[in-house]
Amino acid sequence: MTRFGLLSLAVASLVQTGLAGKCHPSKPVLSCSAGAQPGLVTSCEAETFGGLVLSTQFWDTYTGLESEGQLLPEKSFTLHGLWPDFCNGSWTQYCDLNRQYDPHPSPNTTTGTPAGTPVPPYSGPTVDTFLAALGRPGRTLLAWMNKLWVAHGQPNTELWAHEFSKHATCFSTFAPSCFSSEDLNQHTDLLVYFSAAADYFNRLPTYDWLAAQSITPSNTTGYTLADIQSALAARHGATPYIGCSGPRYNETAAGQGSLDNGRTVLTEVWYYYHVYGPVQAGKGKPVEADVNGGSTSSCVKADMAVWYYERTPGSERRA
Repeated sequence: MTRFGLLSLAVASLVQTGLAGKCHPSKPVLSCSAGAQPGLVTSCEAETFGGLVLSTQFWDTYTGLESEGQLLPEKSFTLHGLWPDFCNGSWTQYCDLNRQYDPHPSPNTTTGTPAGTPVPPYSGPTVDTFLAALGRPGRTLLAWMNKLWVAHGQPNTELWAHEFSKHATCFSTFAPSCFSSEDLNQHTDLLVYFSAAADYFNRLPTYDWLAAQSITPSNTTGYTLADIQSALAARHGATPYIGCSGPRYNETAAGQGSLDNGRTVLTEVWYYYHVYGPVQAGKGKPVEADVNGGSTSSCVKADMAVWYYERTPGSERRA
């Protein structure tokens, strides 16, 4: 059992709803492999569209909605989302406008360009109401999400709606064809996606992995990117992408004259996988963040130059 506790067995069983009633090969097919092609396997049996799967996490220091009780978890990163990239590292978004629940679509077209199909803002019931209507499994999941899937600068429900609408709709294994009409009418597809995202996150205790190497939040001590990458790669089995924000190093006093223009404030970690069978089965095979030749970080490479800041007082939910 993870430090945060597993989701209830009832929720875990409903994750399998997206698998039920489908014909699955005896040996699950690995996404982005030669066998994960339409015509060789169905899109519900294996991820044939977004086969490079990312489990992404935030490190925020405040939410901006503390006065409304929206607090960050103590000693934990928070879940950002579960994303489907194409096997070549590119991606798409908002693939099913019939399941668009995002009140503030970003980008506001399906391609992110004026030539794309406009994504209309959603103005209906918030996604938490759909989960709550599913009874105990939905309420159990909601309690977990409000603790560990926490937004910055917006209500949690808006982040959840964005992640489902922009990303879940672009997985082949979360497509409507993988669910019964009854499940779709009850919005069980949301529960299955959110539960799967939680499942991947629960296996990736970034805070603990860093702390085990004496890398803990500090407002007085910086860290070296290579040490952060090494600590996480050793536990994950592959190097994740480390995302930084804040000023560029060569724009700071410490980096004056340097050619290193990496950002200096740790904000995100993205873990990459290829997956066996449906994504919601949770059988991920870790792969390097640069599996397609891309970058493994936006952070500064100079020694002791990455800031992993402490949370703002009053922004954490105490256990």
